[in-house]
Amino acid sequence: MSSAAIPDPTRDVIRDGRRILRVLLTALPLLAGCTGYSPPPASVRLPPDAVEGAGDPTRAAIIGAAYAFAHPEALAGRPAEAARAVANYEYLAVEIPTGPRWVGFSPLVGVELRRGLAEVRNAVGVVPGAPPQPVVDALYAASRALRAGDAEAARRLLSPSLFPAGGEATLAHLANLPRLPQAGFATSLAANELNRQDQDGGRRSLWSQP
Repeated sequence: MSSAAIPDPTRDVIRDGRRILRVLLTALPLLAGCTGYSPPPASVRLPPDAVEGAGDPTRAAIIGAAYAFAHPEALAGRPAEAARAVANYEYLAVEIPTGPRWVGFSPLVGVELRRGLAEVRNAVGVVPGAPPQPVVDALYAASRALRAGDAEAARRLLSPSLFPAGGEATLAHLANLPRLPQAGFATSLAANELNRQDQDGGRRSLWSQP
């Protein structure tokens, strides 16, 4: 037998290894689907001016959103305040289910907040699949502009890529938020859990009077 006909074991191992690798790469998406794998949740943060002074921004967001969505009439004609309330809801719908500080909350809180997010976004006119951080940033920026008396800047800041109806229509939606029962229920549930944790921790109740 000639030397050319002698099998090369190294070459065979490399060829077989490449074949196995191709099979594994092809199977990975299928395996991911079978195991219920999903991408990690988006992270989101509130801007520094989300709370005045040295307060806790997430606690303030919970309390403020709970009041805003329980009393939408208080936001009528006040798009700057409504924009902050909606931005806070966007933040809470990510932070509460995933933030390590809130593992003591009932899991139902995160479920209900996420369930209400579509309701809130539909009312304001946010693109359904928009990532939360740009939405939070745009709404807070528009709120600042409105508070400074610059409505034109606020309209520009509400980009059509996030708010397809445009800035003018979005501000009109914010000035006339309807009652959003799912959002009201979810934020009330979050506030109740915060109150419960305060009481369990020996701190003064969230709703107690000074």
